[in-house]
Amino acid sequence: MEQKLNQNPKLVKKEEQKLIRILSKDIEGNLSVYVGLTKIKGISWSISNAICKVLGINKSKKVGELTKEEIDKINAFSENPNLPPYLVNRRNDRETGKNKHLVGSHLELQGDLDLGRLKKIKSYKGVRHSLGLPVRGQRTRSHFRKNRRKGAGIKKKGVKA
Repeated sequence: MEQKLNQNPKLVKKEEQKLIRILSKDIEGNLSVYVGLTKIKGISWSISNAICKVLGINKSKKVGELTKEEIDKINAFSENPNLPPYLVNRRNDRETGKNKHLVGSHLELQGDLDLGRLKKIKSYKGVRHSLGLPVRGQRTRSHFRKNRRKGAGIKKKGVKA
């Protein structure tokens, strides 16, 4: 059985691939660091490039080749990034007034809290979100029809066997 595995190169390559966990996200080991970091929610191409430059990591290096120290550096840097204000995703935070960059589950949680606040104060955007309608001024005459309107119109008869 071992000889068959060694003879088939496809099976050997699958064994060599491994998943690396960075910021609570599993990233395939065969991706470059530059591409792999963009798989994390909240890290764009420009942020990925900035992380590689600031930390001195080669962008074309594979994620599977990263050492434990480099992974720890990436995790620590993403928690408190030293980036210019135009790159961060939360400028002038409502609570602290500081520029922050949120990543992963923190970004999703903060977005939910922002929507909850808009719904609570019953702003126009909050009401549109709660009704499931477009928020940013799109037309609703011919699009954005939801499942609740499926009952109208002609229904097909069931096919008999």
